Amino acid sequence: MSADAGTAIIGGGIVGLCLALGLVTRGHDVLVLDGSDRDMRASQGNFGLIWLQGKGAGYAPYARWSLQAVRAWVGFAEGIQSLSGVDLALCQQGGYEFFTDQEEFERFGQELRRQADALGEGFDFELLTHADLAHRLPGIGKGVVGASFCPLDGHVNPLRLHVALRKACLASGVRVSGDASVTRLRSMASGYEVICRDRPPIRADRVVLCAGLGAAQLGPQLGFRAPIRAQRGELLITERVADPLPFLSSTIRQVDEGGLQIGGTKAESDRDTESTDQMAGLARHAVQVWPQLADIRVLRSWAALRVMTPDGYPIYQRAPEHPGAFLITCHSGVTLAPLHATRLAAWIDDDPAAPDLEAFDERRFALS
Repeated sequence: MSADAGTAIIGGGIVGLCLALGLVTRGHDVLVLDGSDRDMRASQGNFGLIWLQGKGAGYAPYARWSLQAVRAWVGFAEGIQSLSGVDLALCQQGGYEFFTDQEEFERFGQELRRQADALGEGFDFELLTHADLAHRLPGIGKGVVGASFCPLDGHVNPLRLHVALRKACLASGVRVSGDASVTRLRSMASGYEVICRDRPPIRADRVVLCAGLGAAQLGPQLGFRAPIRAQRGELLITERVADPLPFLSSTIRQVDEGGLQIGGTKAESDRDTESTDQMAGLARHAVQVWPQLADIRVLRSWAALRVMTPDGYPIYQRAPEHPGAFLITCHSGVTLAPLHATRLAAWIDDDPAAPDLEAFDERRFALS
């Protein structure tokens, strides 16, 4: 019996769509099985950062992978915009990490130096005192003791990115099936059977699991350990601000529509519900950094769940006993998007020129 798909990608978020686009570009028949609107969707609740600072300070392979990704973003955005007709609102003019605690600032500076050791001349950053910042950003809060700055950091509209990737996939020949909640994966003598709720089973020659938090339940069905957990982050969205914010930071950014997005919380929780104390903390931090925000109105807030591995780095894994099955998961899907659509797709395709991704094998956790 012929398969319903050459490659079935389970998960229609940013990671899954990037891989779908990369594989269809390489000549494969690709079907994306996207879940229901009720599913936890990290792609629709993230901060939209393209960020290098601190990425892989303690793990050189991730530092190098992240550097390649941020360098590739301009060309990647041009390609996606051409295929989709959607402006991603990419701005990659550098970003700040602001600190109100001197010891925390010094520790992060040490992390950046370790990251620089791993990346060599490919990574530039600045460590700025309060006096430096007051000169560069008049109006900076008096409680800000210092900041780091990396010229490669930037941001994008993540909702537009998601829409654009979907349109680019459809324009390139990817089939996307919505409301396809996968409940079971079964290895067969040839290929795989994908069982979805309320629809007939799907046969595929190859399966790529990009289901975010759902991979924790589906992964073991194909022999993956899939050590994935949820981490809650909370966000505030303000009214539109007429004056452009003169900086981008990892916790405060002005979206292309004019409002401010304020975030940065981390809680070990699998519930995507807001908490008043965390929201108040976000507001206090924003005003500490930029006191002019004190009178800006907050219009809405939300919480979303990050997809985290034990060490915070991606998992790119071939199933040990099931050829043609892959587990792909990470929490930096926006930053890494250009590589997922190109170099990771080549790795899945067994291209001889593909990168060596052994450093991101999930078996590393069994050795730690």
